[in-house]
Amino acid sequence: MRPQVYIQDLSQYVGKTVTLYGWLYNKRSSGKIKFLILRDGTGLLQCVVFKGNVSDEIFNLADTLTQESSFEVTGTIKSEPRSPGGYEMDVTDLKLISMSKEYPITPKEHGVEFLMDNRHLWVRSRKQVAILRIRQRIVKAIRDFFDDRGFILFDPPIITPNACEGTSTLFSMDYFDLGKAYLTQSGQLYAEAGAMALGKVYTFGPTFRAEKSKTRRHLTEFWMIEPEAAFFDLNDDMDLAEEFLEYIVQTVLKDRADELKEIERDTTKLECVKRPFPRISYDEAVEILHKNGVEFEWGNDLGAGDETIISNQFDRPVMVHRYPAEVKAFYMKRDPENPKVALAVDVLAPEGYGEIIGGSQREDNLDFLLERIKLHNLPQEYFEWYLDLRRFGSVPHSGFGLGLERTVSWICGLDHLREAIPFARQIYRNTP
Repeated sequence: MRPQVYIQDLSQYVGKTVTLYGWLYNKRSSGKIKFLILRDGTGLLQCVVFKGNVSDEIFNLADTLTQESSFEVTGTIKSEPRSPGGYEMDVTDLKLISMSKEYPITPKEHGVEFLMDNRHLWVRSRKQVAILRIRQRIVKAIRDFFDDRGFILFDPPIITPNACEGTSTLFSMDYFDLGKAYLTQSGQLYAEAGAMALGKVYTFGPTFRAEKSKTRRHLTEFWMIEPEAAFFDLNDDMDLAEEFLEYIVQTVLKDRADELKEIERDTTKLECVKRPFPRISYDEAVEILHKNGVEFEWGNDLGAGDETIISNQFDRPVMVHRYPAEVKAFYMKRDPENPKVALAVDVLAPEGYGEIIGGSQREDNLDFLLERIKLHNLPQEYFEWYLDLRRFGSVPHSGFGLGLERTVSWICGLDHLREAIPFARQIYRNTP
């Protein structure tokens, strides 16, 4: 095969003859001209096959190509603003690689279940390609953000002997002769160990939750990013989360503008995602709910509908801090000025996308942490290593977790998380 040229790089090849490889996205005819729309994963290109420029064999081949057939095409590149991507090829040669037979996903409307059953093929569509390219840029932005600020990537185990917040929503397994083990729901506890060794760390990997939830905000397998920093208090944590979200969104706006346009995202709402973000206490959040006619009792956790009402008051993410300690995890430090509340923060995305970040200052006092473990009826023996972090040089430290798919869903303006990951795992789906 000749050296490969990609559609995304065609601005460098105007006036030159090149060879591209890809699949037939669509085609149309107009007498002695065939228009083949080639896709190669980086973009779309209109390839013009003129009967007078090619042999009868090539012209007839262009006519027989079917949707998603793979082929090699050679020709001269020229600028054409009216064509997809702004360029066009005058074809001089065409070679079939593989003919596609009865491709199941056609331009007509298909139901969600059909598309999810054929997700391995659906990911080839223009919208899905754009979403996955945006996801890739978000992932790179996340890594760049933490790498450039001195955070060290710290890889926690996926198989764990215990859970961060109990085992009721975890996938369990029999682990040889050691009894039960679980697929992780968070790398946070291990990230705390990393922070005590390296100062500032972040984890980035798959996590699993066996919640029997069918909402558009839940998957059973998803990716989490969890920074953790020693000598960070709650305010430091909120500052980091704020800078982090602004960086991700503004990077995607700059580097994936074409893809955002492809999925028809209203980017004016994303352009507002700049510091400072509004910060309100849980008490203030409850006041907002009461003013909007919601009968909400202090002490309850915020539900999805509550989060939407609160976030609708603002044009950018809102940070809700100091939740009732009883609805938060055992490791969250209580506010010394008000022990009824935890030094916790949730960041709610605008436009009804709900919580995308949950974080806190961690309890650094050994005695208080032991009390919390007993209060939550957690097996202390599994947390001895975690308690050692308080026995040997305990310091104030904080961190948060960001769900990648929820972030992709929000930035892309998706209705459901299932399109924010290549292959969604839900309580009623584990294929393809």
